[in-house]
Amino acid sequence: MAEIRIRNTGERITGEENVREFLNGQGVLYEHWDTSKLPGHLRDKYVLSDEEKNEILRAYDAEIRDLAGRRGYQTWDVVALSDATPNLEELLKKFEQVHTHTEDEVRAIVAGEGIFVIKGKPETGYFDVKLNAGDVISVPEGNPHFFTLTDLRRVVAVRLFIEPSGWVAHPYEDPEFQKA
Repeated sequence: MAEIRIRNTGERITGEENVREFLNGQGVLYEHWDTSKLPGHLRDKYVLSDEEKNEILRAYDAEIRDLAGRRGYQTWDVVALSDATPNLEELLKKFEQVHTHTEDEVRAIVAGEGIFVIKGKPETGYFDVKLNAGDVISVPEGNPHFFTLTDLRRVVAVRLFIEPSGWVAHPYEDPEFQKA
């Protein structure tokens, strides 16, 4: 289950309903999908063949199509990151820069965990959302954020796009942002 840490106060928000309420107040969509739908042989597997990625997409087809229909997403894929990922350190350095997109950034975590760092409303500032298997988040278009791995350094996620070309990261310089 997702957990939030507000960076400027250290406050923590836990519990599905509390997390959903906080994120909705920040304009961020949060949902939770049934983790039992992930086939057993793919749990704790972080190096995936194309066929295994397609198996994940088939397992969550109803949820993906429901979310896509409500939000206008046109295409989706699966990304898997772990210490076995070539150039992982370079990827993480690229990911860990505050940026924006011209469309939502959507992640449905199906295994492992990751952290979205998101710029909230002025009174909130930046906050971290630690996501676990089953957590689904959509950071709105134009909202400064970045994604990184937790100390476990492994995640499998479904990504949804309106247009993959709209998902290009645009650097966002923010003197208020401090790595924590």
